[in-house]
Amino acid sequence: MGDFLGLFGDDKSRNQEIDTESEIQNDQTSGALKLHKEELDIIKNNVDAGEVVLSKDVVEEQKTVDVPVMHEEVVIKRTPINNERSDEAISSEETIHIPVTQEQVEVNKYTVTTEEISASKRQVQETQQVQETLKHEEAHVNTTGSVDIADSSGFEDINNS
Repeated sequence: MGDFLGLFGDDKSRNQEIDTESEIQNDQTSGALKLHKEELDIIKNNVDAGEVVLSKDVVEEQKTVDVPVMHEEVVIKRTPINNERSDEAISSEETIHIPVTQEQVEVNKYTVTTEEISASKRQVQETQQVQETLKHEEAHVNTTGSVDIADSSGFEDINNS
């Protein structure tokens, strides 16, 4: 009976296929081994470091200033007269007006600018060291018996036992 969809085959042909695959795997005349290593991928991220706030407060202080001021005084002087006779009639209608002045202090406040405070940013570059352990692969050649191995890069022969 023939092989029906590969389900019914004789064991002899199947064993020959398995033997052929084994020969291919064991009969390698060359091969390659890829080596790998780790490298650093450094990413810098901007993060908030804080904030600077400029503000001002009002501070009050008492100030005392001596201001010289002038005012007038009326000096009354009485001079006795030796009871001399007078023709004038006695009356209350005679008056003398003497204006008196004085300096009065008036205080006004005004604002002046004394200082300006400004803030700006600048970029400062510095160096920061990072330390990390990296892995890499190394090739090792182990031989058994008397096998000569030549390095294809032109270096000396490698003989291991």
